[in-house]
Amino acid sequence: MSSSLNRREFIGLSGAGLLSNATRGGALASAVVPAGQVEGTKEAYRTMLSQRKNIVIFMPDEMRADSLACYGNPVTHTPNFDRLAHEGARFDQCHVQFPVCGASRCAMLTGWPTSVRGHRSLYYFLRPQEPNLFRYLRRANYDVFWFGKNDALATQSFHDSVTRWSDDSMMGGMRTIPQSLTPGSMSMLYGATGDRREGSDYRHLQMALDVLKRKEQDKPFCIFLPLNEPHPPYTAPLDFYDMYSPASLPPLIPPGLNKKPEFHAAIRSTYGLDKLDDATLRKLRAVYYGQVSYSDWMLGELMDALDATGHRDETALFVTSDHGDYAGDYGLVEKWPNGLEDCLTRVPLLARVPGGQAGLVGREMREMFDIMETCLEIAGVPPETIHTHFSRSLLPQIAGGLGDAARAAFSEGGYNVYEPQCFEPMGAGGGPYAGKIRLQNEQPVTVSRSAMVRTRSAKLIVRPQGQGELYDLAQDPGETRNLFGDSGSASLQGELQTQLLHHFVQTTGVAPMDKDPRDSPPYYPTTPKTGLADWHTSIMDK
Repeated sequence: MSSSLNRREFIGLSGAGLLSNATRGGALASAVVPAGQVEGTKEAYRTMLSQRKNIVIFMPDEMRADSLACYGNPVTHTPNFDRLAHEGARFDQCHVQFPVCGASRCAMLTGWPTSVRGHRSLYYFLRPQEPNLFRYLRRANYDVFWFGKNDALATQSFHDSVTRWSDDSMMGGMRTIPQSLTPGSMSMLYGATGDRREGSDYRHLQMALDVLKRKEQDKPFCIFLPLNEPHPPYTAPLDFYDMYSPASLPPLIPPGLNKKPEFHAAIRSTYGLDKLDDATLRKLRAVYYGQVSYSDWMLGELMDALDATGHRDETALFVTSDHGDYAGDYGLVEKWPNGLEDCLTRVPLLARVPGGQAGLVGREMREMFDIMETCLEIAGVPPETIHTHFSRSLLPQIAGGLGDAARAAFSEGGYNVYEPQCFEPMGAGGGPYAGKIRLQNEQPVTVSRSAMVRTRSAKLIVRPQGQGELYDLAQDPGETRNLFGDSGSASLQGELQTQLLHHFVQTTGVAPMDKDPRDSPPYYPTTPKTGLADWHTSIMDK
């Protein structure tokens, strides 16, 4: 095989920084390869790109990275996540672009930071005029199957992006409806559900397994499994609910820390969480870990089916999540729109790609939307057909290249009073979410815009309308000592502020790929027979 590289391969294996979008869809390079590794890495990289592969994306909802044993959790039992990490690659520091479902998934499917198009709420998804990963795959002759919750595509975008879809992921899909264990407090801690095979997640998994079992498949396929677990309410099937003893868990990060953003105290007061003792919060965390282990069991069913149906060696398997969960840390539950603690932004990113190195651990910073460029590269989508984006392929590093040691991760959160369309309206939901909806509408500053830059050793969170945050993560991984504004940390704060500014300068306001003529269109007086709706098609386009 020739040792020369084409442009796509060169960019994937170089550390050239900012690159032309025309060379490969992502605007930024991905990996640096030492001279001694170049030949072996090129060969592995070529092998991965030699033939289009099936793609499976297993996406638990609200799963924090540190809930998995392969990410260092000393308590949880997650043999299938661990097995995937052993057989493929584990990226240790992957962070989402927004800590809420919809905005995070929109970023994943576009490779865009939230600021590019403003998808920052639960009510604005990707529309037909906007790009998305699955439409590219459909155009590349993939069958795309989507089994699970949406929170990503507008209704009118499904028909040309997804071959088949199904979603019955709400709690009503369970035959056993659990009850809250903390009346008077919106802790979201519920009793157990029923059998592990009752819920919508299992039904969606079975739909995916049916695709794998099909005898005749004349196209490559992509299966997207955006499952519900371990999203609150904190509940799990009977055989996972009491899997972990609250007393056996490591200490939670305590509430009431100094210089924390306003929403910490506001959530605890509004939800009634300040009435709960540590034992209750530890029980909540234990049930959350049970949900994680339930997700692990479902991943095992999927991996076994890939083996049994002969698809393993022709399928790239990815695991990630849209964001994490407080799960009792800081005395909080669920997530918050402008909360950017690691427990919300750091998620698993596991990848097993045929031809890639096994057992690889990437410790450099990664962003969750890197999945998009990786899948486009696997599918052989021509780079000149892809919009400008900022996703970086995982493949060069999976092939043996080094990650980008200088890379930082960026995330955004929240929305401001001048964009009321982003707020969850009063009356939009009740039950465990009533307090969340009421708080953001009565105290909108608690959800005001925020932005984060996170390196391997430090984090800066900027909130123009609230408390900024700065942490030395090497000394304070739990983010308990806020150094923002301290004179002794001024140099670090300044460096990170500059890095955050440069990020926004380089990524904000991406231009569309199509162009408009500079000339004015011909003028034709409007008549009753030529309405405005007909003008463009009947005159200008001729």
